[in-house]
Amino acid sequence: MASTLERSLTILEYLAMRPTGKTLSTMAEELALPLSACHRLLSDLVRCGYVRQTREHGDYALTTKLAALGLSYLGGSGIVEAAQPIIDRLAEASGELVRLAIVDGDRLTFVAKAQGARFGLRYDPDMGVDVRLSCSAAGHAWLMTLTEERALELIVRQGFGEPRDYGPRAPTGWKAVVDILADDRARGYSQMHEMYAPGMSAMAAPVRRPGEVATGVITIAGPAIRLTAPRMGALAAPLLAAAEELGLATEASPIFARRPCAPAR
Repeated sequence: MASTLERSLTILEYLAMRPTGKTLSTMAEELALPLSACHRLLSDLVRCGYVRQTREHGDYALTTKLAALGLSYLGGSGIVEAAQPIIDRLAEASGELVRLAIVDGDRLTFVAKAQGARFGLRYDPDMGVDVRLSCSAAGHAWLMTLTEERALELIVRQGFGEPRDYGPRAPTGWKAVVDILADDRARGYSQMHEMYAPGMSAMAAPVRRPGEVATGVITIAGPAIRLTAPRMGALAAPLLAAAEELGLATEASPIFARRPCAPAR
């Protein structure tokens, strides 16, 4: 049975994906919690300032306290200060969305971004969510720096997700991922077309020191009509240069100082 702490954290993670809030009954049902236990946990979270009840319907929603903690942590780590100028330059050069994700244990999470598109179609998904490793350029850029055993472990643990939630070319089996990662390693960066989302393309490079696994990933993403294969080929050099610069600029950060796992063989 999950502890009180584990169930409280599950509620926080649940509400983080639902900014408009949810009713007590809906939350209890979707999290498979007894109604009384869910109400008790929410009451504690309200008392501690992490959750509030909305005025209109009495739904429960997160306050900004949790977000403020995350921002304070990232600010103190020096990541954004060191990385933002590099991300901004790549966004300006590519004219697309550029994002930085950090590796933390078994997770890869976007923490900074810059939007280079000034007009027309723009791709700008949510920040602060865990990256789907099996079908995202960011996920593949990290996995390509790991052994196949470790990459498989991470994907199996997270799962492939529901095909309907991703692009029509999203891999649905390990063999397909292995083949894609082999191509990624050969070129030095990942690239994909309509895998993570319909009509979208992306490319990503690992942020690391030579011969080591990635401690972060930098990505370029945009509409497939603009971010074509030839365009991604032209952006490869700037992307790899930015990844190398980030590896040096963020080395002093306590987050990027972590050196998890072993590199790919």
